[in-house]
Amino acid sequence: MSDSVNARVYCEIKDSIAHLFFDHPKARNAMTQAMYEQLRTICLELSQNPSVRVAILRGIGGKSFVSGSDIAQFQSFQVGADGIHYERMIDHYLGPLQQLPMPTIAVIDGLAVGGGLAIAALCDFRIATPNAKFGVPIARTLGNTLSPSNIAWLTAHLGVAIVKRMLLLAELISVQELLAQGFVYKTGESDELDALSFDLAKQLAALAPITQKASKLILARVIGNALPNCDDLIAEVYGSADFKEGVTAFLGGRPPQWQGK
Repeated sequence: MSDSVNARVYCEIKDSIAHLFFDHPKARNAMTQAMYEQLRTICLELSQNPSVRVAILRGIGGKSFVSGSDIAQFQSFQVGADGIHYERMIDHYLGPLQQLPMPTIAVIDGLAVGGGLAIAALCDFRIATPNAKFGVPIARTLGNTLSPSNIAWLTAHLGVAIVKRMLLLAELISVQELLAQGFVYKTGESDELDALSFDLAKQLAALAPITQKASKLILARVIGNALPNCDDLIAEVYGSADFKEGVTAFLGGRPPQWQGK
């Protein structure tokens, strides 16, 4: 993606609230490997900071929370094992966000797709604009797949039916539907997001932190219990000609031609 050299994730702590920003606006905040590493480091540091009671995550630019991963990195993939390694690394990078002891709020102004949906889902609450869209349209774009842990987490939060619409039909789901379903906590216009997220943060910060920590981490352990090994399926996808075609087509700005090979 263009301007990836300047892409970053950074954190500002004000009073007892950590504010994390995804700063890659020219690419709708697509995550580079460096950004994933920065997110992991920030979350590990926050987990050791008892003065932080709530973390708020937000994308820069007003068009996207996070639009997925930087596609250029996939050009170097040669075999299925590259995909297995990649999905394990995504789990490695995002694990500390899932394990944060304090409540987390994703503020979504625009798109939360692909890796962006994963990050938003790993947060405890989501506040979004009325035009926000959520999905994993990889069946239309890249022809890759998600890890078992990622799919298990999305299914626990969204249900099998919605996850199948996202993965098999490549649908982007409206904020109105996910508000009614409970995945989105509250909606507001762009200029209302700061106030809405701060009000929710104040409510969370006033409650028992050890109870909050235990509750969210027990839920995470329940969801992640006894995940199956799906390396064979991941290797098949990332080793396919279709995946290579998806990456080439995406970077070339044209529709992919799927062959099922």
